[in-house]
Amino acid sequence: MVSKYMAEAIATFFLVFIGAGTAIAFPNGILEIALATGLALMVGVYATAHISGGHVNPAVTAGMWVTKRISSREAFIYIISQLIGAVSPGIFLLYVYPAQPANLGATDLAADISLGAGTLVETVLTFLLVFVVFALTADRRAPRSVYGAAIGLTVTASILMAGPLTGAALNPARAFGPAVAAWYWNNHVVYWIGPIIGGIVAGLVYSRFFLKNVRRKR
Repeated sequence: MVSKYMAEAIATFFLVFIGAGTAIAFPNGILEIALATGLALMVGVYATAHISGGHVNPAVTAGMWVTKRISSREAFIYIISQLIGAVSPGIFLLYVYPAQPANLGATDLAADISLGAGTLVETVLTFLLVFVVFALTADRRAPRSVYGAAIGLTVTASILMAGPLTGAALNPARAFGPAVAAWYWNNHVVYWIGPIIGGIVAGLVYSRFFLKNVRRKR
């Protein structure tokens, strides 16, 4: 079991270090941030899916938990592991950038986006992400070879669309790590409420309507 938790922590470290680090290096570079984050997630999923399932996101874990694909205890430790993996790169980035440019890559809402609108954007995009995760990892009919690329590309597309609006975290851990290091909590609740709701609803929808009569992947 320890190997699963370590895999989740390491993959989340990779995602946050690359995603937040690119946001610091290219504060206005949505394309660069989208590509770097999507590629990091793709690699992290491919590297850990055979060990831990490659959740790399508390919203994915919440979706797996509500559909009984993971126990409550395991889900809790997965999320703690992901948060530890997210805070660690934030501390590294704080050491590299003590002046905290771009708030160390912490996410925030655009000036003209309300709390409700931001939460809705994060909810919808995380729903789509977790729907893709379920389609490619929980459904035995799906091709096994493309899941990491499809998940990474979903995040890339989401950042291209919503990066200027909310930062398109789609992942509480991605938002949490840099926020701790920079101590920047503006609108932080958006990045928990939206993704967790989106992940839970996606898991329930896919299981209820697409997996009802289909055996799970082993």
